[in-house]
Amino acid sequence: MTQKPLDAPPEKKVEPGAPAWMLTFADLMSLLLAFFVLLFSFSEMDKQKFKELSGSLRNAFGVQKEMPAFQTPVGNNIIAREFSPAQTRPTIENEIRQEALRELQRALSRDVAFVEAQFAQEIANDQVEVEVSENGFIIIRLMENVTFESGSATLTINAWPVLEKLGDVIGHLPGDIVVSGHTDSLPINTSRFRSNWDLSSARASTVLQEIQRYSEQPQRRFRAVGYAANKPIDSNDTAEGRARNRRVEVTLLRGEEDPATGDFTELFEPPPNADTIPLN
Repeated sequence: MTQKPLDAPPEKKVEPGAPAWMLTFADLMSLLLAFFVLLFSFSEMDKQKFKELSGSLRNAFGVQKEMPAFQTPVGNNIIAREFSPAQTRPTIENEIRQEALRELQRALSRDVAFVEAQFAQEIANDQVEVEVSENGFIIIRLMENVTFESGSATLTINAWPVLEKLGDVIGHLPGDIVVSGHTDSLPINTSRFRSNWDLSSARASTVLQEIQRYSEQPQRRFRAVGYAANKPIDSNDTAEGRARNRRVEVTLLRGEEDPATGDFTELFEPPPNADTIPLN
């Protein structure tokens, strides 16, 4: 019989089963697995199960939003969908600017309606046209068939009632007045008018003097300009188009000119000698 050496270590008793640290490691792996599964579910934005899972989580944390759980999110950001941004409140300056713009639009609408009512008969007879420019200025267009004979700057007998009415309208409205003469593209060369420049300027000056006299407004509100054939409103290739281009336009600028820039500032108050615009 062989004997064990005296210096051999004693044999350790091995207990059955897994070591204790394996329990902690298994719990950690389970938690990591659950965490990555949850991350994967969040990455699937177009899956129905994400909506159901997120709804359950929101219920668990007490932040459930009133939204049916069966709706599939379509390209929405989670934060933008679940947390509404604060509403921006307009500043006092913006409110004042918006209210001023609305007031200007209301005043312009009243003035246009007033002008159209005054010239209702002339508009129906194609003698007068009324429109609003891109800058918000009212343009009263006097056609040649009610103002001048062809090639002449002498007013016809039919022009006087229209100009008297126009002077009364101007007396009720604020702002500066620009009277502009326009011709067609056919050249002219007479003893009085060397070109369409002379003719358009003379017509504008004639109309200006009469409406200033009828309106009894100060002369500083008025100016005259001739454009010849450079601003047509119709084709010069037809007789009808040329007839429309031969006109005088009275533009209500509704403002005062800045001497430094030449721009016009909109006003809400009428000029000193102007009356209140009747609304009926």
